[in-house]
Amino acid sequence: MLAGAFVAASVAAVTASAWLALGAAILIAVALALLHGVACITYRGNQVVSGVAINILVSGLTIVFGMAWFQRGGQTPPLPPDARFMPIEWPGASALHGVPLVGPVYADLISGHNMLVYLALLAVPLTYWVVNDTRFGLRLRAVGESPLAVDTAGISVAWLRYRAVLICGVLTGIAGAYLSIAQNAAFSRDMTAGQGYIALAAMIFGKWRPLPALGACLMFGLLDAIAIRLQGVRLGGFGEVPVQFIQVLPYVLTVALLAGFIGKATAPRAIGVPYEKEH
Repeated sequence: MLAGAFVAASVAAVTASAWLALGAAILIAVALALLHGVACITYRGNQVVSGVAINILVSGLTIVFGMAWFQRGGQTPPLPPDARFMPIEWPGASALHGVPLVGPVYADLISGHNMLVYLALLAVPLTYWVVNDTRFGLRLRAVGESPLAVDTAGISVAWLRYRAVLICGVLTGIAGAYLSIAQNAAFSRDMTAGQGYIALAAMIFGKWRPLPALGACLMFGLLDAIAIRLQGVRLGGFGEVPVQFIQVLPYVLTVALLAGFIGKATAPRAIGVPYEKEH
């Protein structure tokens, strides 16, 4: 995600094209996903070790390349509007804004987001359909539970897992591009601020199912919005809320919710387990 954010902002700064920047971010994220796949699928390495190593590598490279290319301390130049994905106003949003209840919901909640937000929302029913109603999805679920059974049926476990890793690379590339050329107007060091790990928590909270995971993401987004809203607010009897408390609030609440309300979340049995084909 961090690599995608950096590449997207860098390409957008040079070309002033948001779509070209998005494509570049996806390509880099897919390349890193393939690196992770080679380490964990082909050479049967530990997924946690490989993932942490790639994260550390990318975190350092983005700063090195940023300083070499832009001489701005690892940041990219501010992006003009034509190099970003700007909010899209739906037809009639301005006219309906003053209508009670319906107006604010349509004008502020449904309208006014950028293309990548709508793409992310559409990805949820698409993922549900692929995972539950297609042959590829059923095989992917099977390889997560019992790769030996899939192998016995004559289906390549490695090829299925590689395709899953490639899809993950595409999605993380889009997520990184969103941070730097949609939500923000430049790349800065460690701008993800742990949001990738919160996404992992949302997947666990949603018990590896698309629709509950969407609900978890919306809930964590609400917690983040509450933290932003509390900045500079004075609470009766407590005074102004400390900035440090605001910054840590989403993460503390994430841990508390996962620990206290998720219940039992059973991961796919073969997740993170290297598979070696029997001869």
